[in-house]
Amino acid sequence: MASEGILLGMGNPLLDISAVVDEDFMNKYDVKLNNAILAEDKHLPMYEEMTQKYNVEFIAGGATQNSIKVAQWMLQTPGATSYMGCIGKDKFGEEMKKNSAQAGVNVHYYEDEKAATGTCAVCVVGGERSLIANLSAANCYKSEHLKKPENWALVEKAKFYYIAGFFLTVSPESIMLVAEHAAANKKIFTMNLSAPFICEFFKDVQEKALPYVDYVFGNETEARTFAKVHGWETDNVEEIAIKISQWPKTSDTHKRITVITQGADPVVVAEDGKTTLFPVILLPKEKLVDTNGAGDAFVGGFLSQLVQGKPISECVRAGCYGANVIIQRSGCTYPEKPDFN
Repeated sequence: MASEGILLGMGNPLLDISAVVDEDFMNKYDVKLNNAILAEDKHLPMYEEMTQKYNVEFIAGGATQNSIKVAQWMLQTPGATSYMGCIGKDKFGEEMKKNSAQAGVNVHYYEDEKAATGTCAVCVVGGERSLIANLSAANCYKSEHLKKPENWALVEKAKFYYIAGFFLTVSPESIMLVAEHAAANKKIFTMNLSAPFICEFFKDVQEKALPYVDYVFGNETEARTFAKVHGWETDNVEEIAIKISQWPKTSDTHKRITVITQGADPVVVAEDGKTTLFPVILLPKEKLVDTNGAGDAFVGGFLSQLVQGKPISECVRAGCYGANVIIQRSGCTYPEKPDFN
């Protein structure tokens, strides 16, 4: 049984505006499938157009928040997980608070007075997704909020931390505060490569955080981008996973383990200079609803077992279970109780 507050996440809380769209819409806004980007000016009209043109669903999301919610669902211990991020003082923000409370996550949001709660357009074509995030309030998170005694108490209480790479664009200072605390107190700090653009354009802050990271998550595209950016002459995912796991570490309390998902192909786990492959649960194409949140759900499932001291094979099995549940539903949503044993 997981103790209260054992897992803390920090990230960008976003309200997903999800819809099945068509190729013309994708082309109009220059959006590619299986990608995640930050909205530019040219993308801003798409949110309104989606709500008018398609049958949209509003789902509380954001990568880290998704993972924490899935971990919470798998653990079934109220308040086992906590989460921090920034929302606006608006209808969407209230929706987010309600949604998190129902999920059993202990959220401490920083509420920005001026900016609107962030949104993320989730464009689905043939079950594959593309994400366009308009961070808005999520971009306003400040480390001052983290340092407040009632919030820092969550950091003190937790023994495991998870922060998606997307938060590197918002508050690297907050990430480093938590990373340094984890290293000093022999706790487990985990992060995600999150998207090719993070590896490409936020390379410096990513490199600064990496020595503190005990578990690096990512998918095959992100891993290959990371390798390319660092001039590694390989696109072999197993080789890349090993090289990431061997990146210098600040503390030698824990060795680094790299976990790379590859869609329907096996999960690659690299540790001690070698890799192990774990097959995923294959799903017939007709059962696939959308892949939105699949990677987040994998991490959530994985962490739900890691915090209970389970072996890596069980962590991966739980990750695959979580992802398998989520891809059969719209967005990062799940039934009332998990069926994992």
